[in-house]
Amino acid sequence: MMQDTVNGLSTLLDAQALITDPKDKEPFLHEWRDRYHGKAAAVVQPRTTEEVCAVLRFANDERIPVVPQGGNTGLVGGQTPDASGNAIVLSLARLNRVRDVDPAGNTITVDAGVVLQTVQEHADKAGRLFPLSLGAQGSCMIGGNLSTNAGGTGVLAYGNTRDLVLGLEVALPDGRLLNGLSKLRKDNTGYDLKHLFVGAEGTLGVITGATLKLFPKPKGMRTAMIGLATPHQALKLFTLMQGLAGPSLTGFEIMPRIGLEFALRHLPGARNPLAQLHDWYVLAEISSGRGDDDAEALLMQSMETSFEERLVEDAVVAQSLDQAQTLWSIRHGMSEAQKPEGASIKHDVSVPVARVADFLDEAITAVIELVPGCRPLAFGHLGDGNIHFNVSQPIDADRADFLAHWDRMNDVVHGIVTAYGGSISAEHGIGQSKRHLLPGVKDPVALALMQTLKQAIDPHGIMNPGKVLPD
Repeated sequence: MMQDTVNGLSTLLDAQALITDPKDKEPFLHEWRDRYHGKAAAVVQPRTTEEVCAVLRFANDERIPVVPQGGNTGLVGGQTPDASGNAIVLSLARLNRVRDVDPAGNTITVDAGVVLQTVQEHADKAGRLFPLSLGAQGSCMIGGNLSTNAGGTGVLAYGNTRDLVLGLEVALPDGRLLNGLSKLRKDNTGYDLKHLFVGAEGTLGVITGATLKLFPKPKGMRTAMIGLATPHQALKLFTLMQGLAGPSLTGFEIMPRIGLEFALRHLPGARNPLAQLHDWYVLAEISSGRGDDDAEALLMQSMETSFEERLVEDAVVAQSLDQAQTLWSIRHGMSEAQKPEGASIKHDVSVPVARVADFLDEAITAVIELVPGCRPLAFGHLGDGNIHFNVSQPIDADRADFLAHWDRMNDVVHGIVTAYGGSISAEHGIGQSKRHLLPGVKDPVALALMQTLKQAIDPHGIMNPGKVLPD
């Protein structure tokens, strides 16, 4: 069967687009955390949408599973094939054209394999901003960002990836091409089909192109690292800053002391931005369409009021773009800094913003009771309620022994999340790791509709099987 698959693909693609050597396939068969490993008959890297459609048409006719893959930076195994070895991994890496930049219309149209940072750079050259920003932006691709509805640090002001897309081009499982690359801001001509594919993690088709929203570049920006005592103080600070700055508050991230300590130990060039260590930190960013002076005035007003109300203990304001990037590098490096500390049980959850502090108090206490000595590292986007609730193993603990607590810790953390009306997957997706949890947290009617859509669009089940939807 594997050889038949290779033979069939070789009639559709040139030699450079077809990878069959085991060593060359290997990078596509596991993800960077090494939690998920799979096998594949072949890896294909089409250059055009026509080639993507041809591969899907062939796979659909032959009932061969297809696993779409972007930059392979996902955290829930959505981009990794299973162990059967029958699948085709469809890499978008060579589908990487920037098709059009329209500053007047504030849009950019790109292939799905364009790296996120490249989109940011093309927007910047045109005097515009593409606000999606996350730690993997130097390697993740737009198709993957769309397929997982990526969040990042700009959600507070600009929304998730779903909010940044105007139109999509999608190769359907039967090889047809849905041409929906619209630049229109208003188009009420029936169902808005693009939203079926955003967040679907490649289970309904392969996104091949996208028209994305751009925004005016801020003329001024100020970033501050703030030390404070508790998440409750951080939440009060958020309310204060949002009240003073309104939509100019474009970033508000929370980090615990242990996160900074890990960063100081393991991130090259990292240093403590404040004179002393604090139990919690906030990284806040204010952007202004008027200039640096306006951004600084808003930030300084926020800081003065917060000190008067004894919400913060210390703060430092970046005086240059380089200093601001240094502060952001600490936040973006949280996951990387955690890796050398041993095994980690990770949760990507969200709760209503007003309940974030209560959730942190309760969940941190609960996991320490479950595994004495474990080291909770809860950080993330306080401004939109999304917390990466990671838990590192106790010092000198056995890795396997700690990871044996995975399911019980999930039950504890997700139980608290559910009690607060939250979600067990805020921005990383479902993939392989959480699909068995969906029946316990998803409305049964919603789950049934998802199954109906899957059957209607992909009746032979070739698109990314074993992902998102439970068996």
